Amino acid sequence: MLTMKRPTLWRRGGVDRRRSPLVRRIPAAVAVLVALSLNAPPAFAVAAPASSGGTGPATGSVVESSTGGWNGRIDWRACADPADDPGTRCGTLRLPVDWARPGGETFELALARRPAADPAARIGVLVFNPGGPGLSGVDVALTAASQLGPDVLRRFDIVGFDPRGTVRSAPVRCSSAMLARHPSLSPANAAEFERLRTYNRQLRDDCRAKSGPLFDHLDSVSVARDTDAIRAALGERQLSFYEWSYGTLIGQAYAELYPDRVRALAMDSVMDHSQGVEGYFRSGAASNEALFHEFVAWCDRTPSCALHGRDVPALYDRLMRRADAGTLVDAGTGATLTWFELGFATFVNFFDSTWADLANMLLALERGEAADPPLASPMVPADSNQDLTEYALPAFCQDWSLPVDGFAEWNRYLELSRAEAPHLRASPLVVRFAAICLGWTAVNPQHPLRVRTSTPVLLLNGRYDPATPYDGAQRVARQLGTHGRLLTYEGSGHASYPRTECTRSRVDRYLIDKALPPVGASCPAAPA
Repeated sequence: MLTMKRPTLWRRGGVDRRRSPLVRRIPAAVAVLVALSLNAPPAFAVAAPASSGGTGPATGSVVESSTGGWNGRIDWRACADPADDPGTRCGTLRLPVDWARPGGETFELALARRPAADPAARIGVLVFNPGGPGLSGVDVALTAASQLGPDVLRRFDIVGFDPRGTVRSAPVRCSSAMLARHPSLSPANAAEFERLRTYNRQLRDDCRAKSGPLFDHLDSVSVARDTDAIRAALGERQLSFYEWSYGTLIGQAYAELYPDRVRALAMDSVMDHSQGVEGYFRSGAASNEALFHEFVAWCDRTPSCALHGRDVPALYDRLMRRADAGTLVDAGTGATLTWFELGFATFVNFFDSTWADLANMLLALERGEAADPPLASPMVPADSNQDLTEYALPAFCQDWSLPVDGFAEWNRYLELSRAEAPHLRASPLVVRFAAICLGWTAVNPQHPLRVRTSTPVLLLNGRYDPATPYDGAQRVARQLGTHGRLLTYEGSGHASYPRTECTRSRVDRYLIDKALPPVGASCPAAPA
């Protein structure tokens, strides 16, 4: 697995594109230049029918029935940059902005397709969505050989797309100057809380004005409908899915809408889209506190840890008290850190369990030295060289209803979090999204999952996951009932499929043969 220095986070508004175990292997130079427009009509070309293997081709009537009469065609072309397979093609598909009005305004969705290595053994199409929100499915299709097992590549066409409003698919853009003025994501008093809520409304209006009507239709249900339009345009009766992290919301929405069109659905690092605000805060806090103790245990048993032999929880608490007192400084930037910013910089190291980096960072903060790599910031970086900056996070605010009625209630949720996480105090990711979405009204709010597919769904989750807590995967499995099976990775970090031979082989076998692991199955943790 390629290792890299930690880059600036949240470049496209979701998790860092190169830090996750899956997408961090994507070369920085890989990009597909696909023309995107809300207005210019594409030069449509009918996609060549694919051999169906186990799924079979669809007819034109399926296209009509799946899209309310709208009939799209993929404009395929050579990819602008080399892919890992010379047969990979990139394309655009014109889709309705609002699926309730399929004859209204449209946008172009960017996608890429890597053909099955063995056409004679081809099963069908595997859609790979890396989540974010804001990560590129086109990128993962272009680098599929480094993302998926060889047997999967042999049997499936790999299709990835950039979800509406992101990367190459009419990305949401907002004023760089306004993003640069973003207030604190951890308001310290009622005045700061109201300032954040007012700013969110102003930013939302700015992004809508800069991005057009697509801005109000970024939710996962709309993306699931886009996915079915891709299926129809490809001529497939069914799709198989590998969905990761935020992509699991899209997989869940697709399975609810089109249960008979799911051949197989593997969801890795599962989001529970049934939680209310209190549960969201509590679950995230408990998960991150458990990860902190995993780090402490690693440091206790590892002589190379920079804090080996130290009382790490006590050291961390001292740093938090310094943050409260306004005396904790990032020597690399000169910025004074809040408790939330210290927690976020800690959380970033939970994604790949980069324990050595975390130990070095905490030691540097204790000594007043610059950390290497530099501390990650929770703020979305504005592009100072451009008037507009791409901003993918509004998709989250359209999927999650997280109402907070005033600063007193905000504090109450933080107190509930602190009861679950006495050292970390909260999940920095939960606090970040709750602050960014303050004042929003979700169009696809949380609800218990209602999926009745003919094929059981495979769920995979790490026991110590900082972004998609393990108890959330357990709840989703219970909501699926006999239609779901949870495979537990007994280790730390976000995204479990690539971590061990056990996780890879279990997922690969399910995707190819639809064979589920036994009830209660787990895979041991990879060596730290």
